[in-house]
Amino acid sequence: MSTIISVASGKGGVGKSMVVSNLGLILAHKGHRVILVDMDIGGANLHILFGMFHPPSTLTDFFTNRSTNLEDLAHPLATPSPIRLIPGTGETLITANLQHAKKKRLIRHLRKLDTDIILVDVGAGTSYHTLDFFLLADHFLAVATPDPTSVLDLYRFIKLAAIRKVLTAFLARDPIAEALLSKDFHSITEVLEAVGRTSESGVVLAQRALQDFEPALILNRMTPKSRINTLHLQQLLKQYVGADLSVLGNIPEDPHVQQSILKYLPVVEFSPQAPAAQAFDQIAENVLKFVKNRIRSPEPLEEPRKLRA
Repeated sequence: MSTIISVASGKGGVGKSMVVSNLGLILAHKGHRVILVDMDIGGANLHILFGMFHPPSTLTDFFTNRSTNLEDLAHPLATPSPIRLIPGTGETLITANLQHAKKKRLIRHLRKLDTDIILVDVGAGTSYHTLDFFLLADHFLAVATPDPTSVLDLYRFIKLAAIRKVLTAFLARDPIAEALLSKDFHSITEVLEAVGRTSESGVVLAQRALQDFEPALILNRMTPKSRINTLHLQQLLKQYVGADLSVLGNIPEDPHVQQSILKYLPVVEFSPQAPAAQAFDQIAENVLKFVKNRIRSPEPLEEPRKLRA
């Protein structure tokens, strides 16, 4: 059975797709069968990083039923190690108003893919599509830079993802769902209190929904002068989610990364000895340990509800 790992960020431009492409390729180097899935709805660009400018088929074909088998959209990439990519879809009327049935069908077929690891590149921001695609995974990774706004947006993203995860434990029109949608929360304790005021039995269900929500962080573009307060971020998320935020590694600011992007190659292939490539090798090892230590059972996805930021 495959392991699904979602990779998200609180804001765009932090190098999330670059992280997915390099992490996927180095996991393939280590002998794992890997499929990359670009679920950045409306902003799909993962295929460009591999020099695939005109994919023969994309997720749009799946959404429009031109292709009924997701496996057929997994295109082999011209890389030293076997790895496949399911290209994402552009902004269309279908994707902008993605029906819940289509989303559930996509998630169901995703779990049937014949591979070891599925890396899902989730779009930036906090739309309910983004949150749902992030939460479909078995394990959750987040990418941020030392930029204070990136850290703030990451905290906001994880906070809303936690609320969304609790919402999926209840029916869409359940009074508990209405209570959670009506206000902002500053801690998970407040979320549980809101649930408890509506239904005492719902508290146990909400706690169960959050017990395996333990995102891990990858920091990008780090320099010796970086001033990212990871300890403060960890404390905030410990207070809100009730779980520790694991930091799986730092990717240093490295000119080889930009050079590799211009060559349409992941840096781990373009320059394996570059500092960023070496960092990815260690991060991949940490990701494998992180996955091994956390096993979860997938939960059914309820009808999506838009969250108030």
